[in-house]
Amino acid sequence: MRLSSVLKAMAPVLKSFDYLVIGGGSGGLASARRAAEFGVKSAVVEEARWGGTCVNVGCVPKKVMFNTALHAEFIHDHKDYGFDVELKNFDWGRIKAQRDEYIRRLNGIYETNLEKSKVEKIVGHAQFTEDGCVEVNGEKISAKHILIATGGRPAMPSIPGGEHAISSDGFFDLECLPKKVVVVGAGYIAVELAGIFNALGADTSICIRYDQVLRNFDEMISSSLTEEMERAGVKVHKRTQVTKVTEEADGTLTLELNTGSKVTEVNCLLWAVGRVPNSDKIGLGKVGIKTDGQGNIEVDEFQNTSRPNVYALGDVCGRALLTPVAIAAGRRLAHRLFDGKHDLKLDYNNIPTVVFSHPPIGTIGLTQAEAEKAYGADNLKIYRTTFTPMYYAMTETKVKCSMKLVCLLPDEKVIGLHMLGQGCDEMLQGFSVAIKMGATKRQFDDTVAIHPTSSEELVTMR
Repeated sequence: MRLSSVLKAMAPVLKSFDYLVIGGGSGGLASARRAAEFGVKSAVVEEARWGGTCVNVGCVPKKVMFNTALHAEFIHDHKDYGFDVELKNFDWGRIKAQRDEYIRRLNGIYETNLEKSKVEKIVGHAQFTEDGCVEVNGEKISAKHILIATGGRPAMPSIPGGEHAISSDGFFDLECLPKKVVVVGAGYIAVELAGIFNALGADTSICIRYDQVLRNFDEMISSSLTEEMERAGVKVHKRTQVTKVTEEADGTLTLELNTGSKVTEVNCLLWAVGRVPNSDKIGLGKVGIKTDGQGNIEVDEFQNTSRPNVYALGDVCGRALLTPVAIAAGRRLAHRLFDGKHDLKLDYNNIPTVVFSHPPIGTIGLTQAEAEKAYGADNLKIYRTTFTPMYYAMTETKVKCSMKLVCLLPDEKVIGLHMLGQGCDEMLQGFSVAIKMGATKRQFDDTVAIHPTSSEELVTMR
């Protein structure tokens, strides 16, 4: 051990807590505040803005922009509903200013909530020391229990000229709507941002490695959304990767593709090719905390890391990268550690997921392919419907809705529900409760339909 390391380890502890949370995102804040309810002396360390990815460069500002894009889509339908409305201009700068101010208010609310909960705020970068303490701003902190909830960040591929691209974080820094956009990626972030750009009027392309977007979702979702994006005007470049980026004299970008072709006059290139955990700069090796090959912190079902009394949850663990998952895991951990609920843990099965694509997606449980692998196709019964929602009965544009139930025989327990279409994002929550409780197709059928709605299709499938 180097002398500097020895001296640092021997430095006096200036602060001590029962519970120290590294990371002021949704999961860490939820866990710290819940622990404080039990009289635990808690603190949260954060080096950026309170609220983490979701609040600042994720779910919240993304939903604002999704709603903005919906307005653009509705405007095109107004004439079909009898309104004489003309779209004269869209002011990206105005919605950006309003959105940014909303996020600043949320940052303040998070800070206020910490103060109300009597959780100490520590601003700075946290690193473990060899003796299991944490150093922040040159000060040493000890804690009986430490939670790592540092989240993740966008992956940025290393290709010639790649520095001219932005990440999904950079999307929220754009001062105006780019005229021509290329999004690289086939995951939910890629399709969401491509949909927003396209609906607001940008010339939008998306480059995907295979033939469909969202390949980890049910095949019905993947194929239907790919088709709908193409119908809506997004140029889907299949089996395509960007190999080189050149900035031209006029500031536009020229993209060279693995297909041998080029895309020119690009104003914005956005990478959305995955995320990496924020685990590489907090000194995990000093305290023997294990990570996998991608840097995700390894935890057991109770969020325990390989070091006693140190825990991890959320995106830094690389599993179910969703804000509500981190919040739920964080609160359960606080109850387990400080409220006597020794067996409490998060059940990672049947987690509902929504994608704010155009149209939106709602999904929970096993895909048909996953169910066939787990139980065999002969032990399943699949129900599927595709229809045009009533909203489009009046409009020239028609956007279909597709729904699927994956049921396990002999009782036809619903083990997967997948849907894409208008309003599917808002339908899913209630049906998720039923599936979490083990609902069967018969119980779906026994539920009286609400008419006329799209959701009634889920209880009337044959």
